[in-house]
Amino acid sequence: MSSHKFIAMKLIRPTTSPPLDPDFRPAVLANRAFRRDAEAAGGVPLVIALERTHGAVSRYETLVFPEDHPRAEENLFYAERLLKFLLWQRGGWKITVGGPRAIGEHIRRLYAPDGQRAFDHHFMGEQVYRQPFSVVICEAEDAPTARERSQPLGRNLDGYRIGFDLGASDVKVSAVVDGKPVFSDEIVWEPVEQTDPDYHYQRIMAALNKAAGHLPRVDAIGGSSAGVYVDNQPRVASLFRGIPEARFHEIRGMFQRIQQAFGAPLQVTNDGEVTALAGSMSLGVNAILGIAMGSSEAVGYVNRAGAITDWLNELAFAPVDYAPAAPADEWSGDRGVGALYFSQQAVFRLAPRAGLTPEGDTKAAKLKSIQKYLEAGHEGARRIWETIGVYLGYALAHYADFYDIDHVLILGRVTSGAGGSIILDTAQALIAREFPELKHIAIQLPDEKSRRVGQSIAAASLPAIERRLP
Repeated sequence: MSSHKFIAMKLIRPTTSPPLDPDFRPAVLANRAFRRDAEAAGGVPLVIALERTHGAVSRYETLVFPEDHPRAEENLFYAERLLKFLLWQRGGWKITVGGPRAIGEHIRRLYAPDGQRAFDHHFMGEQVYRQPFSVVICEAEDAPTARERSQPLGRNLDGYRIGFDLGASDVKVSAVVDGKPVFSDEIVWEPVEQTDPDYHYQRIMAALNKAAGHLPRVDAIGGSSAGVYVDNQPRVASLFRGIPEARFHEIRGMFQRIQQAFGAPLQVTNDGEVTALAGSMSLGVNAILGIAMGSSEAVGYVNRAGAITDWLNELAFAPVDYAPAAPADEWSGDRGVGALYFSQQAVFRLAPRAGLTPEGDTKAAKLKSIQKYLEAGHEGARRIWETIGVYLGYALAHYADFYDIDHVLILGRVTSGAGGSIILDTAQALIAREFPELKHIAIQLPDEKSRRVGQSIAAASLPAIERRLP
């Protein structure tokens, strides 16, 4: 499951090579070259439709080589990587592949229960949507039409609120009064290795009580966390990977238990959505993609109407690098996915190439140990963040093929200190040079405090407060 079968698709060497990763082959360059060549060859339509809950359907249309073309075999790799991106961007339990039958059959084999993408099969089907995952093959003209859904999110600023953000290295928590933070803190924890659900409950409760100590009362609690949440229940979340299946029901009911303890409305949602919400609220704009670079990559999207979709936006699992030797994600087994390029995992992976060794008892401490070199002017450390900046420039061009965006906000622990500006400046310069059609996209960093705890403040605005009549 951990390796691709590369099928002679043309991989493009980037004009700007990441200083510490000369083998990087951006997905955006390969995809765009493929589409140009397929169109020039009299390309035929390929439609991928993804069905989610409540009948929602996403639809993506592209071109591939005709089945009798000498390069038709390249269709298979292109279509699989395209589906992989769409699957984690938009989600789906029923995939319809409309177009050349060989492509549909290839997808069906790879995404079978025992296929190369078995992780995706089981994750999307059994764990997220609780439906049998399936691949349907049809003609392009018979593929389902799009039926997208969206809804408002957060922006409730009244009252005394607590916001929290659960990361793999720390719990960030804020006390907020009428939209203004009066207290913020970061509390180190190590949740991934824990096997006892009570560890999570006690640590989260301690953080919330700490914030509550700065408020006269608690009117509402909002939280963000990596993973997929439905009705305040984590369906799948990397933070809880260590919990045995026999005890996972304690995690599913944990936030209802916390809500009962405080007697206030509580809402938890994916941390990527809160990232985008934080950007939309602080900047006063929509059509914004938020990217939090922490223990993993968290992404959220606010559309032009100021609402969120029901897409997953789990781009930590979406490919951005097509290099055959791209690093493999430890959870999904797939190569070249965002988690390894836009997170502290990227820093740890690149540090030895810069002659540095992360030190510390926790992941947060290890990241800080490398950041200290950066702040001290270490040239090798600077190349780490420049490399991430190059990754980001090409990835944003890739993301722009799938999202309608005018603004990008980057935040998270990896962007703290000098690193954030280096990533930002490198990515902006690359886009200006190589993707001038995207010059309208504004990439921004929040201020230092918001960069580290902005998600927990925005999360506080998630629940509405029910006002009782006198």
